[in-house]
Amino acid sequence: MSKPSIFVTRRWAAPAEAALSEHFDVTFNEADAPLSKEALIEGFASHDMAAPTVSDRIDADIIAAAAGGKCRLIANYGVGVNHIDLEAAAAHDLRVSNTPGVLTDATADLTLTLMLMLSRRAGEGEREVRAGNWAGWRPTHLVGRSMTGKRLGIIGMGRIGKAVAHRAHFGFGMDILFYNRSTIADGAGVNGRQVDSVAELCANSDYVSLHCAAAPETVNILDAAAIAAMSPDAYVINTARGDVVDEDALAAALTSGAIGGAGLDVYQGEPAINPAILAAPNTVLLPHLGSATAEARVAMGMKVVENACAFAAGNPLIDQVV
Repeated sequence: MSKPSIFVTRRWAAPAEAALSEHFDVTFNEADAPLSKEALIEGFASHDMAAPTVSDRIDADIIAAAAGGKCRLIANYGVGVNHIDLEAAAAHDLRVSNTPGVLTDATADLTLTLMLMLSRRAGEGEREVRAGNWAGWRPTHLVGRSMTGKRLGIIGMGRIGKAVAHRAHFGFGMDILFYNRSTIADGAGVNGRQVDSVAELCANSDYVSLHCAAAPETVNILDAAAIAAMSPDAYVINTARGDVVDEDALAAALTSGAIGGAGLDVYQGEPAINPAILAAPNTVLLPHLGSATAEARVAMGMKVVENACAFAAGNPLIDQVV
């Protein structure tokens, strides 16, 4: 009996690709380059399942074509699904799954990396050395700040938010504030204090780190008013999605010195980046590396395999979104 077919929009780690190929007739994007909308439509419509990534914009047109063809499952490679028109998927009775949990530690580690790089001005120092401009050690050179004992404000206390809070509290002795739409009991295990608004969190935090899902209600959740509430020494960290930060307001605050700096791994409209963000001082900018460990990327692929196998067998999806 023939295997179900699945269309994979980007290349995966070899172990995950091998596992997928055991169970499915797989079409990989051999060039591993961004696909056109036309190519996505063709790939989705001609396969039983499709496995896109965050870099693919799966809009209503693609979903309609998929539903009009063979596709019945969109098995997303990643936890965030804001690049998929979920309303259209539901309207066309297409199931959508994602890969939660397996990238928590990798993203939390990268968040702390950004915090440390900003605090110790590591990005500035690395650029200075590579440019040949380092004149040697001196007591006043690139003096940063200690993270120990500072206050971290977390927007979105889900799996990743809690993992960041744990690392910051137990590793650096940081006090934890957090804003979350639902109530989190027991201080999230870090003696944290839940606050009623993003503005209140910003006004009382040395670092503000975003870990909320991208959704209509979280677009620009860190807006101009919230950024204005921050102290001149405070830092913004974003490893969630670009849409949750008002980038123009952030760039203006960085340029004017209203806040101390920003560490960003995600951007609105990526891979294009707002020129105002690129030009802003006191930033560390990374190319969406949140889940980029060998362990996490393999585990993400294995999650797709699990979901696709469950769907093909007529069983409930393990990680159903729609």
